[in-house]
Amino acid sequence: MLHIDGEQISIAIDLDQGARLASLQWRDMEFVIPFRGNDYNWGWFSMVPFAGRIKNGIIRDSSGNKIQLPTIIDPPNALIGLGASASWEDIGNGSQYLELPSPFNGTSVIQRFEILDDAIRWSLRYEPSECDLPVTLGFHPWIPRDIGKGKLAQLNFKSNKMFKRGDDLIPTGDLIDPHPQPWDDTFTQIVGIPEIIWPGVAGMRFEFDSPFVMIYTHDDEAICVEPVTAPPDAQNLGLIGENDIEMLITFRNLY
Repeated sequence: MLHIDGEQISIAIDLDQGARLASLQWRDMEFVIPFRGNDYNWGWFSMVPFAGRIKNGIIRDSSGNKIQLPTIIDPPNALIGLGASASWEDIGNGSQYLELPSPFNGTSVIQRFEILDDAIRWSLRYEPSECDLPVTLGFHPWIPRDIGKGKLAQLNFKSNKMFKRGDDLIPTGDLIDPHPQPWDDTFTQIVGIPEIIWPGVAGMRFEFDSPFVMIYTHDDEAICVEPVTAPPDAQNLGLIGENDIEMLITFRNLY
């Protein structure tokens, strides 16, 4: 476990569990869901080299050859990526390094957490080397609804469009007007700055450099705000994401 402390924020990074944040405390309040039985429903982890679901776990290289990704978590689809269950290397300065396994041979990613005063900057960069497989990057923070103070969390979020989902929960590519919560959906044309608030206690604002964000509110214990470089199943939608992504999470007092 790697510990980094700032004046207001302290974090613990579990290098052997996807280099995820196992703890993030701001002013003695905890903002990370603890371990709940599997690799994918706790902590704050990066999604790499794919984010969200990929239909039947199939991607294609530049020649059109089909490549099968693991579908263990959400068969028959691939889900979340390969980094969340991997062991990463601490390379100093709040950064962690991972060489990705097959079929992404020769590729690597660097994740970094930078603690500021009342904020933390989370960044991820992918180095493709000679690999020509499509990649989507994203962040997956499991944020508790209950932080032990005040009322349960409320999500303030607005966008002009969301991706329509099929029965398999994968975007069809069509953009529609957003429907009410609960959500397991991908949004674009975001309005304002998304924020989770614990009334009378704290607020957490999310600023990111991607036009897409996945929001998950089906969990009774957590809310997930997940910026991604492209929507799930991006290649099959004809979309290509960037090779880096960054998010600034800022805390504020509400008392």
